Amino acid sequence: MADQVTHVVTCDATDAAALKAMGIRNFDVVIVAIGDVQASILCTLLLKELGVAEVVAKADNDLHGKVLQRTGADRVIYPERDSGVRLAHNLSASTILDYIELAPDYSMVEISATQALIGKSLRQLALRAEFNVNVITIRRGTLMNITPQADDQVLAGDILIVIGRNDDIKRLEEYQ
Repeated sequence: MADQVTHVVTCDATDAAALKAMGIRNFDVVIVAIGDVQASILCTLLLKELGVAEVVAKADNDLHGKVLQRTGADRVIYPERDSGVRLAHNLSASTILDYIELAPDYSMVEISATQALIGKSLRQLALRAEFNVNVITIRRGTLMNITPQADDQVLAGDILIVIGRNDDIKRLEEYQ
């Protein structure tokens, strides 16, 4: 990571003296990605007590996440859970390539263009009116159309990145 970020260090993150010695309060963001629950909670608490402005902590489960939030974590992430959800969506629907949950009922997904979509413009498909989803990008090979227009056609092999309510996205997935 040293070539990708400003500063990288290794130390016992549960040792307040070691954290102080490295000037931890001068860091903009500290990420706590410790696998041991007790150590991650202790580290998060120490970082906030030492004045770190933003602490992002990895949680193994909801209870761990609650404790991290109560000890001062500004943001709690659940990478294992989120990866599992993404994989489940990918495996359960052959047209879904990727899935990002934005809120409990809303997501952004990459959907392979189905036969029902191919050869039609976004205007003809009227996906907003019919499915209540918005197409925010059309990916065609390595080209990204991040501002698709109503007259842009969907071609075979296209990937549509859509955003909307999960139920509406599910209806679009089933549109063959």
